[in-house]
Amino acid sequence: MNILLLDDDPTNVALLAHLLDGVPNVVLTEFTDPMRALEWCRTEQPDLLLIDYMMPQMDGLQFLSLFRQLPGQATTPLIMITAAAETALRNSALQMSATDFLAKPVNRAELRARVGNMLALRKNQLELIAQAEVLAEQVKNASKEIERRDLESIRYLSLAAQCRDEETGGHLLRMATYAHLIATELGLSEEECAIVRDAAPLHDIGKVGIPDRILLKRGRLDDDEMAIMRTHPALGAAILSGGTSPLLRAAASIALSHHERYDGSGYPSGTRGEDIPLYARIISVADVFDALTTARPYKQAWELERAMLFLQEGAGSHFDPLCVEVFLKNRESVGQICQRLRDEITAVDELPH
Repeated sequence: MNILLLDDDPTNVALLAHLLDGVPNVVLTEFTDPMRALEWCRTEQPDLLLIDYMMPQMDGLQFLSLFRQLPGQATTPLIMITAAAETALRNSALQMSATDFLAKPVNRAELRARVGNMLALRKNQLELIAQAEVLAEQVKNASKEIERRDLESIRYLSLAAQCRDEETGGHLLRMATYAHLIATELGLSEEECAIVRDAAPLHDIGKVGIPDRILLKRGRLDDDEMAIMRTHPALGAAILSGGTSPLLRAAASIALSHHERYDGSGYPSGTRGEDIPLYARIISVADVFDALTTARPYKQAWELERAMLFLQEGAGSHFDPLCVEVFLKNRESVGQICQRLRDEITAVDELPH
């Protein structure tokens, strides 16, 4: 283990080194200049420091304060060497996280005993750090497994939704990719962008609870049928409400709120503006744009520019204006996504993952 000795008097440093001679498994590093000692600590890892208080350039308390600010040095054991009568100094050093003290003149037996205790403390610290790293890795691996299972569940739920509606795998993949583009341009973190992309395919999962006579009707829905259709956001949120992971919680929020409108005229709750969850505001733009630009049995696909004009006209009323703005600023990328991800992509294993 590495012990750093610091005293402005070379004789005192040599004396400490002599008194510690023979301590097993120890490497001594000696300094008479506090600044050089700090520089060494920036790149090396001491396990124990013995420092004198009375030094001309920088006293022991100043050194202690600067040392504790170095990365990874908040708890490294440090013994300060002081005169026996300096009680106030010792109290100040304790408040600044000195670990122990030695009184001058230094006694060999006391020095070696205190050093042994501090090295044992350091060994326990390092073991705890190692255990924490192992546990963190285990948690990370467990989280990845949970995420993998959540994504698998989302793909199968998306397939179930496709079986009841005309939304193809191609639509869900394009819509999710558009949503990821918007989230990225809004400056969301990489993790949040992935959540938006991966949760997007479940936005209409509640339609599995809508009767076929309504869901698959070719003509216009009457008022009663529309009322039933408008229950699918709440149904979707209920289906996903048991999820505890960030991904499934996001999917539930999106399912519930993706038909809300920025001016409060949407459903099911009439939520307005930024009270609508951001993920749902993103999905609303992506979903409507792809629906407009996709051919269905009852309509032709709109040209991209016409669909973009629709979004622009609906900014601030139907859609979050900022989501529309960043989407329209990326016309070239949107066109590339539309061209690349055509509706021939229908297999469930090609949904976003």
